[in-house]
Amino acid sequence: MSGSLSVFSNPKSVAVVGASADPAKWGYWIARGALRGAHRRDVYLVNARGAVIDGVPSARSLADLPSVPELVVLTAPAPTIPAVVDEALALGVKGFLGITAHIDLANGEPGLEQRLAGRINRAGARIVGPNCLGLYDAEAELELAWGSFVPGSIAIVSQSGQLGLELAGLAAHAGLGVSRFVSIGNQVDVTATDLLADLVTHDATRAVVLYLESFGEGRELVRVMTRLREAGKRVIVLTVGASDASRAAARSHTGALTAPTDVVAAACRAAGAVLVETPSQAIDLAHLLVGCPLPAGDRVAIVSDSGGQGAVAADAMARHGLTVPRLSDRTRAAVSALLPEGAGAANPIDLAGAGEQDLDTYARIVDVLVRSGEVDAVVMSGYFGCYGADTPTLVERELEVAASVALTVAEHGCPVIVHSMSHDSEVVRELRARAVPALFTIDAVARSLGLAVDLVRSVPRDIRQPVAAATTPGEALPYLAGRDLLAGAGLRYPRAVEVRTLQDVDAATREVPGPYVLKAGWLEHKTEVGGVAVGLSGPEEVRAALAGMIDRLGEGGYVLEQLDTRAGAVELIVGARRDSAFGPVVLVGMGGVQAELYKDVALALAPIDAAEARRLVESLAGLPLLTGFRGRPPADLDAVAETVAAVSRLIAENADIAECEINPLRAGPDGAVAVDALVLAAPTPDKEATP
Repeated sequence: MSGSLSVFSNPKSVAVVGASADPAKWGYWIARGALRGAHRRDVYLVNARGAVIDGVPSARSLADLPSVPELVVLTAPAPTIPAVVDEALALGVKGFLGITAHIDLANGEPGLEQRLAGRINRAGARIVGPNCLGLYDAEAELELAWGSFVPGSIAIVSQSGQLGLELAGLAAHAGLGVSRFVSIGNQVDVTATDLLADLVTHDATRAVVLYLESFGEGRELVRVMTRLREAGKRVIVLTVGASDASRAAARSHTGALTAPTDVVAAACRAAGAVLVETPSQAIDLAHLLVGCPLPAGDRVAIVSDSGGQGAVAADAMARHGLTVPRLSDRTRAAVSALLPEGAGAANPIDLAGAGEQDLDTYARIVDVLVRSGEVDAVVMSGYFGCYGADTPTLVERELEVAASVALTVAEHGCPVIVHSMSHDSEVVRELRARAVPALFTIDAVARSLGLAVDLVRSVPRDIRQPVAAATTPGEALPYLAGRDLLAGAGLRYPRAVEVRTLQDVDAATREVPGPYVLKAGWLEHKTEVGGVAVGLSGPEEVRAALAGMIDRLGEGGYVLEQLDTRAGAVELIVGARRDSAFGPVVLVGMGGVQAELYKDVALALAPIDAAEARRLVESLAGLPLLTGFRGRPPADLDAVAETVAAVSRLIAENADIAECEINPLRAGPDGAVAVDALVLAAPTPDKEATP
């Protein structure tokens, strides 16, 4: 690690305080791991009783050690930790790894961990944790964590120690291994962002898996993930928060339509990283990111020794946004020449027993497909990887074919991914060692390949720092005031005027051309309580509607607005809000009263330009409705994109706004017209509060 963090990757000396001879205790595991690196650094064990641990005597305190350790691992009981930290700082210790948990609670001092971190920082030292599972660095042979690790090229930074161990175990089983592992615990000092930044120059790391539950300064994290991508190290992110519980308290459709994971996914896209759902998905994808060339596009050729498996593979590719293209006559002829008469040379390609007759057929067909230039990846699905395991006399021949496939990949830079019915045969291990990913299910292959294509297509963008603002919404602006604010940002609205009494109607209808919409301007959600009347043709209908609303809802600022009567206009929702970690975000989706039913939305960190806004719109499942579905005239997508971009700038540049929403924005051939305005102001400080 660089700078002040190098003490956590390759310290000159380590002391384990709380080392134990009891194999059931953390102090034993950490001590045993530390001793494995004793040929690289001085390792000291500290135990209050002076216990002998795996034949190594311990000191009773740090002061009894022959020299000052550079890194101290805290595994002692929580009540003793403050005194241990003070003793270590007095000696000149530069780094602490905090394994011990519940330090605040054990000492009866809320905030004690933060105060200890402050003392550590003021002394020029750093701390990882506390309440962490430990760390591991393969290159430095530093093992200060529970569990065991296999050296490899994947770095794991995890807020959950045990989930991090699961990732490390999956990586080991997959033949990938770990270059560096850090369980970050409570992050009272060193953060996940700090640790990721340090991996930018870590040569042993080729891909990074990050698990976080809280993201701190999210935009700085995005910038660091972008730096990792620029250094050739792809980042795979895993988090939680996709459940409905996270959206239950939302005051706007925008809030109700987005979970925390949606915001994290938007942050990943901005950084050129990718979000996955489970640890196994993370490691499956890592296969494609470590050594294997990435696909240049979404065209996939499928080679299978089973017609059924080939067909299932084609369906799996389609589910994950990949295409299985028809091959040219020339390529089909070249494939047919390698197959028995009558075998299927279309895509998917069914070997029809040719593989059993001659294992070289696999490599020859892969070579034809890769050389054709008609596909961006080849998937081999079925029995390959099992021949030698089931018939030992075939293992050498199968290994030679695996080597031929790997040479084709290396020569042409086109990835080949193998779906093998073997979990871990010798051939599967050889494929993985030669940068040919081999996965056990076709779902894992299709999902990982689809994510890899998304990664290639994603373009990291510069994330501007927005104005500082509160994230909790305050009061809603009156409808007309919200309209004026959004119109000033560039949105197009119909004409409107306020009416408060029945006597205001005649003048209002003369000023605003009909037909009309009447709205209760002070309500956040008008439709649900009968606060909207649509299609009023003249003064009499307006008066009747206004009288009815006053009877039901009371007096207030009602708004008479010109009705947008354009036939075929499509209703969208455009909104923006502030996320506590990543700041302002903007959303666009299919809108109207069914917005929350369809949940067809796209999200980005704000601000964005019109080009990025258009990409969001074009990602919607409902896009055909905007592009001429069943003879409809296509909507003006540029006008929609400009509206989305304008809303994104407004939330990013205006600290007085916590949230805003237009539902619906009506998009037609002649532009986009906003016919709604919900603006939630940022809360103002209590005027009576004392400084």
